[in-house]
Amino acid sequence: MSEHTTDVLVIGSGIAGCAAALAATGQGADVTIATKATRPEGASSWWAQGGIAVSKDDPEQFKRDIVKASDGTADPEAVDVLAEHANDAVREVLLETLSVEFDRVESRTTDDERAEPVSSADGTGDSSVGKRNLDFGQEAAHSDERILHVDASTGKAIHVPFLNYLEDHDNAEIREDTAALELLSREGRVYGAMVESDGEVEPLFADATILATGGIGELYPNSTNPKGMTGDGIGMAALAGAAVTDMEYVQFHPTVCTEADEQFLVSEAVRGEGALLRNGEGERFMPDYHTDAELAPRDVVARAVTTERDRTGEVRLDVSPLDFAGEFPDLAELCEDNGIDYREGVPVAPAEHFLCGGVVVDDRGRASLEGLYAVGETARTGVHGANRLASTSLLEGLVWGLRAGEDAAGSRRDGEIRTIDPPELLERDPDLPERFAREKFRRLRRVMDKHVGLERTPEDLERAQGVLRRLKGEVDAYARTRTSRSLYELRHATVTALLIARAASENRESLGTHYLVNEASAD
Repeated sequence: MSEHTTDVLVIGSGIAGCAAALAATGQGADVTIATKATRPEGASSWWAQGGIAVSKDDPEQFKRDIVKASDGTADPEAVDVLAEHANDAVREVLLETLSVEFDRVESRTTDDERAEPVSSADGTGDSSVGKRNLDFGQEAAHSDERILHVDASTGKAIHVPFLNYLEDHDNAEIREDTAALELLSREGRVYGAMVESDGEVEPLFADATILATGGIGELYPNSTNPKGMTGDGIGMAALAGAAVTDMEYVQFHPTVCTEADEQFLVSEAVRGEGALLRNGEGERFMPDYHTDAELAPRDVVARAVTTERDRTGEVRLDVSPLDFAGEFPDLAELCEDNGIDYREGVPVAPAEHFLCGGVVVDDRGRASLEGLYAVGETARTGVHGANRLASTSLLEGLVWGLRAGEDAAGSRRDGEIRTIDPPELLERDPDLPERFAREKFRRLRRVMDKHVGLERTPEDLERAQGVLRRLKGEVDAYARTRTSRSLYELRHATVTALLIARAASENRESLGTHYLVNEASAD
């Protein structure tokens, strides 16, 4: 078995992983990025539509919005870190280093009040940014227009230049189609990970390991995540003994077009521009559920959409109040490509979107195990609490990625990178049939959809844990004598699903995305 070493190992290639790699290389560290993705579309960041929030000249108001959206559960210190570093991170990395071309006022509207500079931390602004006349959008639960965007494809516009920049960096190596199977750990310290590529498994040792593996979309039948989001980072960290928390807080996006050939998210920014939700009887219903109507927190809107779909048969997003094709050409094209006539309204339903919990980290992304960091959706920074404010995920990934990468590079030891004896991953038994993992994943998704979805009952959560424990036992038995990417992905997904169900069962208070109903009302 061959082995490789690197100063910093980043597992995952979304905005959080890329930001960590950027910061670490900036400190002179050699960085290896191991990613399952074989193209940009394989990372969650690529699919982000709405945009990235900034503080503008009022970080205190931004903080209040984050805490309010979280149902009062966000960690104030983490929120301070996000809001106070938002402007500088966006300006220095996205605008100045990567030259991301965010939408400008001239291209979207003549309303000059929306054209504002991204101020520096001291509020003085920056002339080179101010001249760009950046167009700030509005999204749900934001009290101000503060969302930078590129049409409805902001993630793509950020992610591609990030990857291109790192590919050209002498200190960075990107290993595509490379999956991390398990962390190399001993006595409370992480030394890297066992990785697999093209059927070959090897240890990759590092002074610091940064988990940036994205979300958990494969745990649910309907999700906004790309394929392959199996909760790898959380599963590996939990199995190694790292602290994990807030797993019950799974956010469902309220407006996903699930009737398309390939379901797609309809950005919250569309509602921010005036689109209305109507039920199967053509009635606008959100004012009956919340004073902020279509711009209420996502958990409120998602449950309202589900209720109205059950009551009237469908919910459509009425985009007639805005110039949909002019303001969101990418989404209009998606509708047309999938045979959806947006002029008749876009059929929408909730789908799994974002995990607010994860691996517990501090303000530098450091996990509870020495040498281990987590960033992005894999991490629980405390920013989101029980519910995430729209367009803060890219920002959180950027801010914590930069801080974790810098800290990881600074933790390098003098001399050779320490190694340990890697585990023996056995190939004693014949390969599993290709359908094995697919069938087990279908079983897992059915359980999560039925028992650990948008609304939950204590009884359903108990049932889910029983099924998931049995499923984990089956997977563990096979993993003892077989090594394959699909089997380890299933193992990570099963561990992560069990953590979600267990946390939800232990939390008897409805908060944010965790919504409990009694058995009678559920029936």
